[in-house]
Amino acid sequence: MLSENKLNVLKEISSSFSRDEAVWASGFLAGIAGLSEVAAEPSVPLSAPVYSVSVKKITLAYGTETGNSKKLAVELAGIIKKKGIQVKLADLSQYKPKDLVKEEFFFVIISTQGEGEPPVLVKKFYDHIHENDLNLSHLQFGVLALGDSSYPLFCKTGEDVDARFEMMGAQRIIPLKKCDVDYDQEAKTWAGHMLDTLNKTGENSLQSSSVPKVSPGRKKYQGTVSSIVNLNDIGSDKETYHIEIETEEPIVYSPGAALGVVAFNSKAVVDEIISLTGIDPQKQIETAKITASAEELLHKHLNISYLIKTTVAHYAEITGHVIPEVRLGLLDLLRIYPVKNAEEFEQVIPVLTGQAPRLYSVSSSPEAHGDTEIHITVARSEFFIDDKKQNGLCSGFLAEFKEGEHLEFYIQEAKHFSLPQQDKDIIMIGPGTGIAPFRSFLWERDALGGEGRNWLFFGDRNFISDFLYQSELQDFLKTGTLTHLDLAFSRDTAEKVYVQHKLQQKSREVYSWLEGGASLYVCGAKDPMSKDVENTLLEIIRNEGKQSPEEARLYLEDLELNGRYHKDVY
Repeated sequence: MLSENKLNVLKEISSSFSRDEAVWASGFLAGIAGLSEVAAEPSVPLSAPVYSVSVKKITLAYGTETGNSKKLAVELAGIIKKKGIQVKLADLSQYKPKDLVKEEFFFVIISTQGEGEPPVLVKKFYDHIHENDLNLSHLQFGVLALGDSSYPLFCKTGEDVDARFEMMGAQRIIPLKKCDVDYDQEAKTWAGHMLDTLNKTGENSLQSSSVPKVSPGRKKYQGTVSSIVNLNDIGSDKETYHIEIETEEPIVYSPGAALGVVAFNSKAVVDEIISLTGIDPQKQIETAKITASAEELLHKHLNISYLIKTTVAHYAEITGHVIPEVRLGLLDLLRIYPVKNAEEFEQVIPVLTGQAPRLYSVSSSPEAHGDTEIHITVARSEFFIDDKKQNGLCSGFLAEFKEGEHLEFYIQEAKHFSLPQQDKDIIMIGPGTGIAPFRSFLWERDALGGEGRNWLFFGDRNFISDFLYQSELQDFLKTGTLTHLDLAFSRDTAEKVYVQHKLQQKSREVYSWLEGGASLYVCGAKDPMSKDVENTLLEIIRNEGKQSPEEARLYLEDLELNGRYHKDVY
């Protein structure tokens, strides 16, 4: 509410406004409100049939490491196009920085990696704009920064790009927006703000309006592990766990969503750290986000397994050691460069970064399994350091759970990886744990009696020991929920066969499904699986569609832009 004095001033100023001036002022005030970073930014919800804007063409560029920025850019581009704006999607890993001088409206979605660094493939663009003075006085821009607030340099790459554009004379027409891992609603609010700003002339008033949804942030659920089963049979060199979690309150999620969990560090490692440093385990220590005992902080809240370089540098400053630029676990760091005493270690604890959450694709269906039960599929990650076997922090943490133990988690929806309408066909490519979301899809469609056809390509090492969810998939095949099931077990034949080879063998039918409107999904390892699959898809489109390499690429891009090609790779 405005004070009486401010309200009188506003009435006096606005009393002489023309209709167009009033519309402009409304957008101006909405823009000011957007600067405040409050949870509910006043912006036109993108789902509303709003208005045609005066700007007809923009460039929406993305810089990504894991694919989130690209997925988001594709989704927002599809929404914005429906508002009458032509959107040119640009991958910053391929974008020529010299072309910036040709742009008029340029919006960037970019993520931050590790220690405030740009995505690897975007570094060339990032370095160019920082090392060269471009004249961008004609450019109007906005930046949406993606990051993870668990890391100290939250959204730094987005901040850097935003600041650098301004230094080169570009006009920031919407404020920098920094989004945490649950970015979906805030990103749409940002895009709505973009549309508000681009509607400069105000020639067409709003046809409809509604209060935008406010992101509730991460809702934490308290669950109990009701079942944990190793899906791999005797003789497999892998461990893949099917984990079922039950809650007392309803879980709100959709097929394609991910379950987020913060892993606890090994109690044995924490005990050794406490022994080495001599710190009182019950000593209360204040960090940036929480005050707790030293033991609780090290066990439940802080990253001690693989310290980032800036943390190692802070450790060196506190202890006085000369430490090369390395990344070590805290225990190894203490062994090689010990602290002088417990008091010195007390200074180290607050510079440790928070434990970052890990995400796992949900493999259950709310329609089939109810709203108080959720499943995930977790492969235990193992690797060797100096001939000593190590477990991945979170996969090892989850694999050690016993039935009846409690687990806190949250849900991250993935609008970019959701099912189409029930009568639409889908092609699912998911080797290994990439099958997780497709198990969710199949159970959901089975429960709802969807009419769309479902085709799954699954692969792993051996048929006997690594056929995950074998009986379920065969049952789905018998009942018709699964129309086709193509399998590739790479170690069962002299020549290794992968899912992309099975795709190639069925190229004519795959292309026929795509031409008939089928949606395509890929989930699993980013390298090399997803790239090999995409290259095979391009080859199928070229050969079966009699298209040139460029036409095939545009065909696949069009599928993605129209929400029919989805990737969830890691």
